[in-house]
Amino acid sequence: MNNRAIWRIFWLFYAMGGPRHIRNLALIGFMGTGKSSTGQILAHQLGFQFLDTDALIEERAGVSIARIFEQQGEAVFRELEAKVVAELATRSDTIISTGGGLGANEAHLASLKHHALIACLWAGPEAIWQRVRHQSHRPLLNGPDAQDKIRNLLKQRESAYRQADILINTELRSVKDVAQQLLYHFKEARNAA
Repeated sequence: MNNRAIWRIFWLFYAMGGPRHIRNLALIGFMGTGKSSTGQILAHQLGFQFLDTDALIEERAGVSIARIFEQQGEAVFRELEAKVVAELATRSDTIISTGGGLGANEAHLASLKHHALIACLWAGPEAIWQRVRHQSHRPLLNGPDAQDKIRNLLKQRESAYRQADILINTELRSVKDVAQQLLYHFKEARNAA
């Protein structure tokens, strides 16, 4: 085992104040980085459940996230999101695909780290724009200057995203390649426990 692998094991299990009990894999990152697509592949490969936090919020609220933002505001959406994060701690064998802002919240990230390996899927602003520009269900991109909004939000969230256990740039990788890389890291982390 090389020094890098030893350091990774130390970080995953002891830097958080004791051994971590990794039961789940949580995918964080900006919208359009492939969290849902990759998560569904991983859930199938591992025989796990797939949970999309935004889809769960929509199901419970009975309306789309765009409608929540429009009618009740982002603060109400973030409250609903916090309730979902608290419930995730009771889950096992789940691939969790988070909304783009969930992983940027330090308290949410700390909660996830108690039970999940955290992987941040990353892409640059131009790649994200190309992937999401025709999608109308992205409330944070409604309005003028959506590309600038992507750049600004990425800059604001970058330090939080970098707290993930694993960072994977998805720009030049297929969803299957990203899933295979995550599968390797997840199995490595669970075996080290």
